[in-house]
Amino acid sequence: MTDPIRFGVIGGSGVYQMEALTDVEEITLDTPFGAPSDAYVVGTLHGQRVVFLARHGRGHRISPTRLNQRANIYGFKMLGVEYLIGVSACGSLRERIHPGHIVIPHQLFDNTRGRPLSFFDDPEVGTDGLVVHISVAHPFCDFLSDVCYKAVRQTSAEVHSGGNFITIEGPRFSTKAESFTYRQWGMDIIGMTTTPEAQLAREAEMSYAVMAHVTDYDVWHETEEAVTVEAVIRTLMHNAGVAKEAVANAIALLADAGPSPHAAALQDAIITHKAAVPAGVVERLDLLLGKYFE
Repeated sequence: MTDPIRFGVIGGSGVYQMEALTDVEEITLDTPFGAPSDAYVVGTLHGQRVVFLARHGRGHRISPTRLNQRANIYGFKMLGVEYLIGVSACGSLRERIHPGHIVIPHQLFDNTRGRPLSFFDDPEVGTDGLVVHISVAHPFCDFLSDVCYKAVRQTSAEVHSGGNFITIEGPRFSTKAESFTYRQWGMDIIGMTTTPEAQLAREAEMSYAVMAHVTDYDVWHETEEAVTVEAVIRTLMHNAGVAKEAVANAIALLADAGPSPHAAALQDAIITHKAAVPAGVVERLDLLLGKYFE
């Protein structure tokens, strides 16, 4: 295994590689939760070692609802990542948030169904006998979100700080009734992958934030063109260059960052009496919680 790589990027629709990386190597990992979406691409950016993963696999091969997000995040943890930036395509639910804009959301609403949401709730992996209640009142790292906002401000893109991000199951787009309902709920942007990515990153004690790139107005906006794959891809191609520039800016801003503000997120989250946790569970999940059982 390589030396710890503190900074990670997970790229969404339209962002399948980071051409600015130098001294590149690929690392293929296996995890207790199965295989990640693709090989991890490790390289140097602004003097920092950075690891990149194409969320849907290179070529966009994996549907949002079929992503093995636990494996993806666990793999970043195996490589030593402390700060993880998610780049995600999304739809806008607000007139003021135009296609082509970027949103750094502060809140997250889970409207998915049946996705594995935790590293610590899977009898097939062997986590019986352990209960963990992670706090996600603030699902995104404030420090990293601020870094991402500043990084986007350094580009030519329009950026919004804050907003409520709803994750839907997919892979289909919304009905009009759903889209209008989400607006009434107070949601600002809509996507298909940030849950459970954010929660899993918190369980892995990483700082996590999202650069959400707006591709469309979802289907609530009566005067805009229909939401189609063609229309989304057209905006994605424009956004992709901005996304990569903003990520590079963020890595430069993080160069002197200390340990992740969430490096002890599990400290008060393990509710099971430690003596009652089966030794095999601790062994299997040692990377995540071993330090709390020393």
